[in-house]
Amino acid sequence: MSLDTYRRKRNFARTPEPPPKHGAAKADGERLRYVIQKHAASHLHWDLRLEEGGVLKSWAIPKEPPAVQGVKRLAVEVEDHTLEYGDFEGVIPEGEYGAGTVTIWDTGTYVPLETTPGVRVIEIRGRKLKGAYALVKIKGKKPGEKPWLFFKK
Repeated sequence: MSLDTYRRKRNFARTPEPPPKHGAAKADGERLRYVIQKHAASHLHWDLRLEEGGVLKSWAIPKEPPAVQGVKRLAVEVEDHTLEYGDFEGVIPEGEYGAGTVTIWDTGTYVPLETTPGVRVIEIRGRKLKGAYALVKIKGKKPGEKPWLFFKK
């Protein structure tokens, strides 16, 4: 997994965000990290991050993540983030990519139950969210869009 896009979008001399390090993939059986960060940027959203292959796979969710069945949320896939980003809380300065306040909304671990190119079913073991959740890839309206649906099973 590459952090090139993450690196290109940020000026680490100006932002408190963690620079890329060489994250190592976890061995089978080790707990995988899950975090959702509330990001008060130009538009309030929540960033879902799942540890995979030494990076945090990431999706931006425009509305608060669902805690109950029957509620589906759009989740737009964004660039991979560093593992260290899972601990990040702070203010990204004006003029920088993602300017605004980032706080940890939920954190814990997850277990992958099903992983295919278009479907991820995971068991979240967070402080707020618990249980089986799905990410299902849907067709974008524009070229290059990477929309998914995120919901509790």
